[in-house]
Amino acid sequence: MGVRLMVVDDHRLLAEALASALKLRGHRVLAAAAPTGGSAELVIGRAPEVCLFGTATPAEPGAFDPIVRIKKERPQVAVVVLGPVPSPRGIAAAFASGASGYVRHDERIEGVERAMVKARAGEAAVAPQLLQGAFAELLNPAAQPDDEGQRLLQMLTPREVEVLVRVADGEDTRLIAAGMGIAPSTARTHVQRVLMKLGVGSRLEAAALAARTGLLDRATVSAGVHTAMGGTDPDMRTGPDLSE
Repeated sequence: MGVRLMVVDDHRLLAEALASALKLRGHRVLAAAAPTGGSAELVIGRAPEVCLFGTATPAEPGAFDPIVRIKKERPQVAVVVLGPVPSPRGIAAAFASGASGYVRHDERIEGVERAMVKARAGEAAVAPQLLQGAFAELLNPAAQPDDEGQRLLQMLTPREVEVLVRVADGEDTRLIAAGMGIAPSTARTHVQRVLMKLGVGSRLEAAALAARTGLLDRATVSAGVHTAMGGTDPDMRTGPDLSE
């Protein structure tokens, strides 16, 4: 028995191509639409049994917001996400939004059909190899070479990390110096070094970059660990800085 479905994708040509292929295999396609961001109202209005939701950017914030709305208004509609090979968080985000399945966008049409039928029956539709890959990554997390926050953190000394945290907290040079027990001129020098290493021109830009890349969270933890260890790093001194 054919499935009554809709296909939505950020790329209209992909949506129409998949819809045509599924029609030829006996399924009833109510509509093929793009982009996914405006698809919720159409799906809610047509109320298909299954919605194939294609996205090229599952990791972006808000990527699955249309699914949340669809499931709120039409909980009986089963949504299957078609996307790239996801991270474990990507799969979790799809299911957290209310999706019933996740299928790679390069899956053969037979695999898409199986996912549609399972989702319509109320079952979770995820290819075993995707789950295996997700579990493998969770159990053996690989280093993330594109982790900008970690890369930037490694450029800073422990003292500069503390300075960055204080800058992000809105402390001026006088407060930084008092809090760290150093001369204001030394505090100013540390701030300038932090700005130079991060490649920014102001304290505000440094704070924004640190927050955007996750550097601030890492720096806060790093500064806390160092303080708990009593500042044993050569770059950290517990007494006043008398060098200037």
